[in-house]
Amino acid sequence: MSVRKLKPITPGQRFRVVNGFDAITTDKPEKSLLTPIKRTGGRNSQGRMTMSHRGGGHKRRYRIIDFKRDRKDDAAEVLSIQYDPNRTAFIALVQYADGEKRYVVAQNGLTVGQKIVSGDSVAPEVGNAMPLSEIPLGTIVSCIELRPGQGAVMARSAGTFAQLMARDGKFATIKLPSGETRLILVTCLATIGAISNSDHQLLVSGKAGRSRWLGRRPRVRPVVMNPVDHPMGGGEGKSSGGHPRNKNGIPAKGYRTRSKTKASNKYIVERRKK
Repeated sequence: MSVRKLKPITPGQRFRVVNGFDAITTDKPEKSLLTPIKRTGGRNSQGRMTMSHRGGGHKRRYRIIDFKRDRKDDAAEVLSIQYDPNRTAFIALVQYADGEKRYVVAQNGLTVGQKIVSGDSVAPEVGNAMPLSEIPLGTIVSCIELRPGQGAVMARSAGTFAQLMARDGKFATIKLPSGETRLILVTCLATIGAISNSDHQLLVSGKAGRSRWLGRRPRVRPVVMNPVDHPMGGGEGKSSGGHPRNKNGIPAKGYRTRSKTKASNKYIVERRKK
């Protein structure tokens, strides 16, 4: 993992910090695992904008990722580590003994030629997927299921990881990347190791055009809008705009939007830090 600071031969490159991509082994994706992406530009089925600051961007194809790791006790060899434009983490192309190829989210330290396996009685090594009941306490894990068989939903972005803190009965205590500590069924799968591309947080765009390539349109501050456009708009001159809130009027900066009667509240041992 490394980053490169570009020489300022253009204004857009003066502060640009790019990924070194030294972990990437190929730039050609597996065609059988690609599928088109339909882009909405932030519009719903009626053509109305329901999400602002979306649109444009470079054309992408989705890589079908195996989040379920449902081939138990079948070893797969890592063929390559690849870039995925749809996520911050790198992905690994793996091949099973019968020739089937799949993409998985790559963990830090995963190398070409390495064998990874999913199952109940496998070794707790980087890239292996195991139930939380079989993982040693204190282990760094990622790609965690919330319900058995659902597929990984937590700790999937670049550099993230969770830690298995304890086990009690049918629940395991997990400390999540957000700082939240919660209970998860021990029958849920998790993958050993932290997610790859941990230097993603060090990247610097360098120019506004790069945000446009990623499909992000310019954002206008709410306080300079008119009252018809935003609750914080309007007023004479440089007025403050009132209490911070979003376009729908829901307060921001400290206001908790999680329901107090949500069923899963009982599984949260400690809330995430503000």
